[in-house]
Amino acid sequence: MKCTVNWNGPGTMGFRAATGSGHMLNMDGAPEAGGQNLAPRPMELLLAGAGGCSSFDVVMILQKGRQDVRHCEVTIEAERAENDPK
Repeated sequence: MKCTVNWNGPGTMGFRAATGSGHMLNMDGAPEAGGQNLAPRPMELLLAGAGGCSSFDVVMILQKGRQDVRHCEVTIEAERAENDPK
């Protein structure tokens, strides 16, 4: 796997990620951190990735076991540290 992340440049806290599978993904920071809230935060994408990866595995295993899977939902909650590094 490979992912290349590029900063959008001065005056922003936005980033673009190009994945090895050919997809583009935008990220942005919170306004209080200099972002414009134009895209998910990088930390939110970490949670989404963990939830997606876990869900993918569960559904795939159940389907291989010939289970009739009709729905899968995962909710992940996390707290950031108060102090740096966060």
